[in-house]
Amino acid sequence: MSDAILEVRHLSKSFGKNEVLRDIDFDVHPGDVTSIIGASGSGKSTLLRCINLLETPTSGDVLFHGESVIGGKVNPNKYRAKVGMVFQSFNLFDNMSVLKNCVVGQMKVLKRSKEEAEANAMKYLERVGMAPYIKAKPRQISGGMKQRVAIARALAMDPEILLFDEPTSALDPEMVGEVLQVMRGLAADGMTMLVVTHEMAFARDVSANVVFMKDGVIWEQGEPARLFSAPERQETRDFLARFMER
Repeated sequence: MSDAILEVRHLSKSFGKNEVLRDIDFDVHPGDVTSIIGASGSGKSTLLRCINLLETPTSGDVLFHGESVIGGKVNPNKYRAKVGMVFQSFNLFDNMSVLKNCVVGQMKVLKRSKEEAEANAMKYLERVGMAPYIKAKPRQISGGMKQRVAIARALAMDPEILLFDEPTSALDPEMVGEVLQVMRGLAADGMTMLVVTHEMAFARDVSANVVFMKDGVIWEQGEPARLFSAPERQETRDFLARFMER
């Protein structure tokens, strides 16, 4: 039996006649960071949305601890508490304070008391450096701060794995570092993470496994030391050459 926390098996996704993902196959193991890289439009974000049940795969399967989550076999909200997601555009509730953003899901899904949820939220807001801003509304803080709140909100649900959908792509360059620093800290603490990213240095330095996607297909995957230094496929070499030029 596989020790993978998450297994994606022959997953495909089409929107009408447009096939966005085709025969995607990979595993995520406990404590590992898996980075998914590739040009925009290669299907990376759709893949995460299928894994988190925000989209329904056309075919194939997603297994969490060896059990299929496709086809109405799990409660989506309870599953998403265990497989948390941090979005490119933060997805915070604009009418709620920073603290309440991190409390409401715990009370609604995990049935925690207000006191318990707030104490847990504060633990993670302190961890990401956002404790001084608990009374602020999202419109009153920067993009980097919003993303750190979004990470704290996901962590407060006690997930077993965190999915990151291009968490720095909506940020100004000076704010990218503060979010990557939080993510590096999570990786160092052994958080299982699946990260769609354009930050190649993060993918190279932090990941246990890197998956390169192009045109909805996995062209190559493997340990970053090999994939970045000696990729087997010409498509991977071409993509990484553009990164090296920058």
